[in-house]
Amino acid sequence: MKKWEPLAWVGPAVLLIAAVVIWPVVEMIRSSFLEISRFGVVRGSAGTANYVKLFGERVFGDVMVRSVIWVVAVVALTVLISLALAQLFNQKFPGRKVARWALIAPWAASVLMTAIVFRWMLDPEVGIINVIRWDLGTFVQNTFGIEPSSLGLLSAMGGEAADQLGHASTSFPWLIFVAVFVSVPFTTYALLAGLATIPADVYEAARMDGAGKFRTYWSITLPLLRPALTVAALINVMNVFNSFPIIWAMTKGGPEYDTTTTTIFMYILKGANIGESAAMSVVNFGMVIVLTLIFLRVSRWKQEVA
Repeated sequence: MKKWEPLAWVGPAVLLIAAVVIWPVVEMIRSSFLEISRFGVVRGSAGTANYVKLFGERVFGDVMVRSVIWVVAVVALTVLISLALAQLFNQKFPGRKVARWALIAPWAASVLMTAIVFRWMLDPEVGIINVIRWDLGTFVQNTFGIEPSSLGLLSAMGGEAADQLGHASTSFPWLIFVAVFVSVPFTTYALLAGLATIPADVYEAARMDGAGKFRTYWSITLPLLRPALTVAALINVMNVFNSFPIIWAMTKGGPEYDTTTTTIFMYILKGANIGESAAMSVVNFGMVIVLTLIFLRVSRWKQEVA
């Protein structure tokens, strides 16, 4: 009887995981092999037809590649910026507490709200970002006689270049910027927590050995920060890959499918073919697992820090 006592503690957690994780995954996989009407009525088995149709979609390859680029770009930029900010906020300087409070704002705000605010700011007619570009463009043209477009600015006429979210060459970079903007606060605080666990005597020993700042950071700070860095980056990989509000609120995957990732594509397919959308969900789930395993292999998360 005593050997079953731990089950009373872990049992509820296991049931919760089974209810909110395992069962939906099983239903997702099962649905991908069914023919389901747009109203959710199951018409019977579809075999592998949903997967065949999905893999035959004209934009499927582009969507898969773009999803990988999306994850790698956002996570890499987020980690690099957060490392710098964490190192900065770990120092003592006037106003540090206020700066830390300000950093948390983008994370505390709703991701959807943040995306909508940026969409308004990028409005081709009245968006504040384009208003600034117009003013700077006019100033540069009148003062220096330089064509504003050569500097990425706008003349007072604006033109098509004002629609930053209407062109693939500018819309995707803006989406990456917003995703990094909302991801940096959490990652920075996770790294700050990691920095706080590094003993001060380790740095003192490094100074006594004559190690410079760069050598100390590379050989001591980064290795000891690896557990926190691994956790923060892994959470970012999963969150960014499954990110929906930013892209949908700002571009809805357009223009055409130029900013569509697997998550957005899955939602678009749902309106026409639920079975094919379920197949895309399975592929999406598999990609998350593969990317996570690759990241864990590259990060050598099981290796002990000397």
